[in-house]
Amino acid sequence: MNKGASLGILLVRLALGIIFIAHGYVKLFVYGIGGVVHSFASMGMPVPAVAGTIVTLLEFFGGIAILLGLLTRWVSILFAIEFIVAILKVHLQNGFFIGPGTDGKFHYGFEFAFLILFTSLALSIMKAGDYSLDHILFEKGKKSE
Repeated sequence: MNKGASLGILLVRLALGIIFIAHGYVKLFVYGIGGVVHSFASMGMPVPAVAGTIVTLLEFFGGIAILLGLLTRWVSILFAIEFIVAILKVHLQNGFFIGPGTDGKFHYGFEFAFLILFTSLALSIMKAGDYSLDHILFEKGKKSE
């Protein structure tokens, strides 16, 4: 892979990883898994105990994995699935934009979730790049595609 492409993928991984680590950190260490489960239950998420636990751990540890470029495709697929559900179950009904609506209330539209979804999908179809643990552990020394 050329250096420019690898650097571009690294930048995407860094941004996505930092966002997920931050969101996962808040879920894990501020709200706690119990708080996330309660929030998921109040939103009508199916099996909130399972979903809340999985999302919390995925965001924190998956964010670290993406940042390091470890199991990038697999973690990105899980992020994409999470955000398909988030868009359909929570954000779509609020429209596209995040911010005050015409009613003066703050709405969590799907623009941020949409960006996360498509960034995750992009990473799921690309290799993690030369600046990744995936490259060091699984690709280094293999013949280039």
